[in-house]
Amino acid sequence: MAEKWKHTALLVIDMQNDFILDDGLMRVNGGKAIVPNVIKAVEIARQRGFLIVWVVREHDYLGRDVELFRRHLYTPGKEGPTTKGCLGAQLVDGLVIKEGDYKLVKTRFSAFFATHLHSFLQSNGVNNLVVVGVQTPNCIRQTVFDAVAHNYQPVTVIVDATAAATADIHDVVKRLYKTIYVEIMLGQMGEL
Repeated sequence: MAEKWKHTALLVIDMQNDFILDDGLMRVNGGKAIVPNVIKAVEIARQRGFLIVWVVREHDYLGRDVELFRRHLYTPGKEGPTTKGCLGAQLVDGLVIKEGDYKLVKTRFSAFFATHLHSFLQSNGVNNLVVVGVQTPNCIRQTVFDAVAHNYQPVTVIVDATAAATADIHDVVKRLYKTIYVEIMLGQMGEL
């Protein structure tokens, strides 16, 4: 393993059925198209020895831990988005958590908000992050901005392994990354 890669983690964010599948409760329009690129990014990360962190949303059946603006989606007798233990919260087909990977549950946009992600990464010697998943303007953007605030360097977003509801939104956020010196890359880490 190259020296630089042993300090790198791949964050795979919200690649769950409710965000990716056509009938997903929180479907991201571009999500299904990036699945092959996310799978390839995970394969390359494994080959290079990156720490792989599966960042997922899992919510209480009644939505008591979800943002206030989404609480209406959780009612007794009706499964809400990414409800813990339900099909919608599972990783999309083709993505599998393996031994040595780490699963982190979040309840907000950022993988750093109210989680132990920063201390976990620090205790494992990680200071470089590569980010893939959905959705570009929300969970990806907020996690990336928080990573920069925590002094991870570099932070790289594989833009063809991330997706938003529209190409326009995706492009705007890509331009925002450049203003905070986040690296953007195509090609599933081929140049990393």
